[in-house]
Amino acid sequence: MVRSWRVHAAAFAAAAILVCCVCVLVVPARAADDEDATIILFSGRDLWTNGAFAYGGLLIAPGGFEDDGLMFKLMLSGGLYRYNASDLGGQEVIGSEMVGEILPGWRIKRGGVEAKVFLGLDIERHVLTPDDPGNKLNGNDLGARLAVDLWYEPTASTMIAADLSFSTIATNNSARIAYGWRVFEDLLGGFYVGPETQYFASDGYRHLRLGAHITGLKGEGYEWSAAAGWAGDSDERTGPYVRLGVAMRQ
Repeated sequence: MVRSWRVHAAAFAAAAILVCCVCVLVVPARAADDEDATIILFSGRDLWTNGAFAYGGLLIAPGGFEDDGLMFKLMLSGGLYRYNASDLGGQEVIGSEMVGEILPGWRIKRGGVEAKVFLGLDIERHVLTPDDPGNKLNGNDLGARLAVDLWYEPTASTMIAADLSFSTIATNNSARIAYGWRVFEDLLGGFYVGPETQYFASDGYRHLRLGAHITGLKGEGYEWSAAAGWAGDSDERTGPYVRLGVAMRQ
């Protein structure tokens, strides 16, 4: 069962990564440092004791990312997870998911504060083994998703990042807040390190994380982020988590 779980996780991860790879082939070359990009490609992985996920997509700003204006976010994510089903006497259930998001939005920037607000379609498919009729995240669903991303720089050397996402499908939602200090500015061009906390939930399930992050590490035209820490959920399972992300402006 463990080997099968890992094999399927790799397959779903490959599907999400493919989205980002296709985008690289069809969009223009990377924007120069003095040019305002109109497309950001992004991809990432998220692993913890009871889940393995990957995502890829793109963020489009027809007027550029330096001014207020219309944006579009397209993302595909997938992975595997496991939980204890109360309706099945606590039996362990393995779930696989594929999620697509089509989110028009708007960007606002005032001084050191930047906000992005998105509202659009959430398309999900969940397959549970064994079947768990009591789980609303089961089968194919179409719903609406609201997402908000905030970035604030209180000083030249500190940042606060926060994001919130809410779906009408089984009321699944997530939130994250992080604080960071800018370090190694002379050596590596500078990036942020600091603490973070993250929360996930859906009907009948809760998941909380506490850890540390690295944000804004740049090199060869790419921008990297990473995080690691400890997670626990409402099934009373705990363990480490690791997250890795990369973005490229076009």
